[in-house]
Amino acid sequence: MSNIWTIARREYKLFFFSPIAYVFLFVTLLLLGLFFYLDLFFAVTTQQFVPGAQRTIQLYIFPMLFLGIPVLTMRTIADENRSGTLELLLTAPIHDWELVIGKWLGSLLFFLTSTLVTLVYPLILNFQLDPGIDWGVVISAYTGLILLISTMCAVGVSVSSFFSNPVAAMFASLGMMIIFWIIGSPAQVTGGTFTQVLGYLGFPDHFYDSFMRGIIRAQDVIFYVSMTIFALALGSTSVETRRWR
Repeated sequence: MSNIWTIARREYKLFFFSPIAYVFLFVTLLLLGLFFYLDLFFAVTTQQFVPGAQRTIQLYIFPMLFLGIPVLTMRTIADENRSGTLELLLTAPIHDWELVIGKWLGSLLFFLTSTLVTLVYPLILNFQLDPGIDWGVVISAYTGLILLISTMCAVGVSVSSFFSNPVAAMFASLGMMIIFWIIGSPAQVTGGTFTQVLGYLGFPDHFYDSFMRGIIRAQDVIFYVSMTIFALALGSTSVETRRWR
């Protein structure tokens, strides 16, 4: 466990030495702040709808999906392999799964830090609205968001373990994110067992249909945890094969 935490802490600190990480945080929070201001402004001036924290959370997902996680996880293992430091790590007294989990945990902690900053928007809404917002829905939405981020980080780290070129890892990771985001679409228009399986594998279906509505279902929690474990196991297997080459 100490090995995992050492690797995670090192990985977490490395993010704050990367200009890409600061660009991601700046662009994401700038867009969220602008959207939140416009949403609140039109709600007050038109009186046609009540602003909610869920709308801001939904917007937060897409920079994470198409920019943050693929770009920032691409270097976790691929860069170690490119620079030759992966061989040194593999000769250290650590297990392959400890390396992968440590990389994943460090990445997850960084994205949870940026997610924590977005809590300012529900807090502002709570003061602006009378009698306040439904915190049960907000807690549910953030619970689902954390699980979703955890799974996507695991996918990003796992994909990175298959490459020695970080840029190739980024595009492959982005492709995997898009696949899991749209894979459930055929199940919405067609029937059949196969399409139902594809529908179950879709990331958004387990998020928007439950967590964003204030419902925490065990089956959705199990899905994200299982996908996270599977991705980390796949990444560990990939690293292990490199050890024996």
